[in-house]
Amino acid sequence: MQEHEFAVGDLAVYPAHGVAKVEAIESRELGGQESTFYVLRVLDNNMRVMVPITKSVQVGLRTLVGEDEIEAVYEILRTRELAVDRTTWNRRQREYTEKIRTGSIFEVAEVMRDLCLLRTGKDLSFGERKMLDTAKGLLLKELSVSRNIDPAIIEEEFDEIFVDVDPSVLG
Repeated sequence: MQEHEFAVGDLAVYPAHGVAKVEAIESRELGGQESTFYVLRVLDNNMRVMVPITKSVQVGLRTLVGEDEIEAVYEILRTRELAVDRTTWNRRQREYTEKIRTGSIFEVAEVMRDLCLLRTGKDLSFGERKMLDTAKGLLLKELSVSRNIDPAIIEEEFDEIFVDVDPSVLG
């Protein structure tokens, strides 16, 4: 992941929380050392996050998905192959949690796709449904902000992608 310089007013993606606006850039003294932070406000829940600029790449702070990457996200969603094999739920949950924590929109798309495919063959557990809601929410927000369209339109596109999922694709 490459380093990005953000300015006040820019939108950025903070892993596992989604799209955030850079509200300020502040310097603080911590342990006798001066550090500069991005002050972010997560759009979905209004949470305030401070990220040291020197650690922004390490924590996965990134720019919104670009137009050229959006089609790749939809290709991942359309693929009818599970990225995480059919192991126990707790192993899958660990892998899905890791993918969401990376902040990569492509990894989040894989989590959403896998869980949408899995739910065609069986009822998802509470944990799986919660994970699906998280992945879907992160994708909805970023794609709608990036494309500057209503999230309801993105949700309709998702519904179209998964409306005719054949349970036999799961083996």
